[in-house]
Parts: sequence; structure tokens; C-alpha cells
Amino acid sequence: MVSRRKALTLGGLGAAGAAGVAAGATALLSGGGTPAAAAKAAADAIEFYGEHQAGIVTPAQDRLHFVAFDVITKDRADLIELLRQWTAAAARMTQGHDAGLIGAVDGIAEAPPDDTGEALGLPPSGLTLTIGFGPTLFRTADGVDRFGIADKRPAALADLPAFRGDALQAEISGGDLCIQACANDPQVAVHAIRNLARIGFGKVSVRYSQLGFGRTSSTSRDQATARNLLGFKDGTRNLKAEDTELLPQQLWAAAEDGANWMSGGSYLVTRRIRMIIETWDRTSLGEQEQIFGRTKGEGAPLGSAKEFDEPNFDAKDGDGMPLIAKDSHVRLAHPDHNGGAHLLRRGYNFVDGSDGLGRLDAGLFFMAYQRDPRKQFVTVQKSLSRNDSLNEYIRHVSSGVWACPAGVSGAADFWGRALFA
Repeated sequence: MVSRRKALTLGGLGAAGAAGVAAGATALLSGGGTPAAAAKAAADAIEFYGEHQAGIVTPAQDRLHFVAFDVITKDRADLIELLRQWTAAAARMTQGHDAGLIGAVDGIAEAPPDDTGEALGLPPSGLTLTIGFGPTLFRTADGVDRFGIADKRPAALADLPAFRGDALQAEISGGDLCIQACANDPQVAVHAIRNLARIGFGKVSVRYSQLGFGRTSSTSRDQATARNLLGFKDGTRNLKAEDTELLPQQLWAAAEDGANWMSGGSYLVTRRIRMIIETWDRTSLGEQEQIFGRTKGEGAPLGSAKEFDEPNFDAKDGDGMPLIAKDSHVRLAHPDHNGGAHLLRRGYNFVDGSDGLGRLDAGLFFMAYQRDPRKQFVTVQKSLSRNDSLNEYIRHVSSGVWACPAGVSGAADFWGRALFA
């Protein structure tokens, strides 16, 4: 195997390489301890193989490149072969190697390289690649079972209902396949998606993609809570990798859920949420805090001192009104008001230029993993869409739901093998 980053990577996937990968993952989970260690952890490789796909409970990286594909081949064998090729390329790229075995510069001059080359010299940068299968992979919108897998569609992979206030654009919603690339270097994430799209030429086409920066959720207790573009801490109550009792209940699918091939996997909901930030920026601080139900600086629930204090929804102000308003975001999203539903969020901020009317096209690319969207995301979003005072400042313009299978066990395994067995 030719390494595209010989001086910076693990030098292969043998025993020494595996030990290096494990050390990198441990450093990420531990927070690194020192600035130098933290910088090294941000550059290190994340193990690709394992019980669950990386990029779910992995400590959230700084950058995102998400892509949804339409499958244009009608041949089941072609799709399976593509998934094999993608898996092999993902295993290489996440460890800091070129997408192909020959690489960007070591092939013959008369043939295109099997890696595009823009990540040459860059470290792995914590790259993770996570795949998901959309409802239309199992049966198209007009009812066609292209690949003989319609009977394997999990019940939990149900189309999301229409929510009040949705302004969804079909061209940036749905899709047959998705891949989430997260890394601490945007060029590494873009390189990974670019090469998977290149490998898929003629079998898949890009439906839409989204770049993201500045993670808006923490997936480990070693990470500080990040802020969204409205300036508030986001996802304070997010599920964390350390929530070992909650994860089997709320995150990981199980065989008893009705789809054996999804055991150890999770369901992803994606929503592109446009923020009307120019209107928000003219709103008073007090009203902003009332809308969220939290202080803007510390992120504490109103009436409390610290971010992680439990909200007191019974507290009253001097006029006998709820201190945390009934239409506040924190109240409506809280598990206590949604049947105990938790989500593991991995969202990112985005700014995609302007809309031609003098306003920034900016907001949140929301991503949330869960065991069953019907019981978790749908429950929470129904409550928010009906009553959340934040709705004045946001618009949901894109939507997707995806079945993300369990992890890849080794080099002989591939993404989706159990589905197509």
C-alpha cells in the first residue's frame, strides 16, 4: 500500500499501526492533557473498524462534508461492488492513506490517478466516514424495488411526517445513500467525499451536499458545549459517549427492533435549518434568553447559575408567570416533556453565501442519531414545530432520514454486507 502521508501516518494497518490508531482514539477521548497532545489528537487517525461505525459517538470534529447520493445503476451486483470499493477506500483514507492502492502520484502518466491528491502531506485529522441508507434505496417513490431489498426496510426507517412550518426543498432533501465525513481539517473531509464520488461515477450521482464548520454539539464530556450562529450554546443535554446506560436504550438499534441487519447501527435524521439571523440580531438580549430559556453567556437554565443545572420548570417570576416560558426551546425539547426521548446530535454551522436579497444564507445543518426516529426525533419535532417561539427565526428547508448500519468488522467486510446477504 502506498501512503499519501508517509511521514505523518501509521505506516500501514498491521499491529504497530493498530496500536497507533488506538492511541489516537484514546487521546481524542481523553482530551489530550496538554496543548501539544491536543494538537496531536486533532491530527491522529480514528479506527475505522469496530462494532459501531465511527463518526457517531466519536468526539465531534471541527468540520463536516455531508453528501446525499442517488443510485443511478439498476444492477444489484454493481451496487454491492461499489459498497465494497467505498469501504476499502474509506478504510484507507481514515488512516491517512490515498483512496486507491496506487495513489495520487505513483501511477502511470497515461492513466488518471486513483486519488485526487489535494490531501497529500496532510495528517488523517481525525477523519471519520459514516454511511446511511435512505428509504428510496429500498423502494423508489413510484414503488420499484430495484435491488430486491424492499422487505428488509426497517420499520424505524419511516418517512418523516410533515411538520408545521416546514419549507422543504425537494432537490436538497432525501436521497438513496448518504455519507457523513467529519474531520478536523476541511480539506481532508472534502477530499474524502470527492474521492468516494469519483469512485461511484456511473453508479451514483450527487443529489446535494453540505459543508459545515464549528460543531454545534458535544458528543463527549471532555468537549465544551459549542455555540450555534444565534450565539447560544447548543445541545447541552446531548447524549454523550460516556452515557453507557442510555446508549443501548436511545442510540443503538437492536435485533429485537425487527431488522437484524441493523443491529448495532443507528438512525440519522438530517435537517438543514436556515436561520433568519438579521432579524435575530435586532432582537433584545432579554427576549433571546426567554426564547431559549437559557442565559446567553453561561448557558444556564433561567433561574439557575450553571449550564448543566437541571431546569426548574416550576419556578415562577415576580408576576407568578413561569420563569422558563412554556414556549421556550429548552422546555419543549427537554426529555421530560417528550416521553424521555434523547438524541445524539452532531450538527454543524453553515454559511453558504447570500440569498441574493442582502441576507446571509446561514444556519444549522442538524444531524441527530437515535434508535427509532418515530419515537425520538418525530416526538420532539412535533412539540417544537407547534409551539417553539424560536420558529419565528428559523426555517427547515431540507430533510432526510437514514439507516446507518453497524460497523465494519475487518477488511473482508463492507458497508451494508448484512443488508445484501
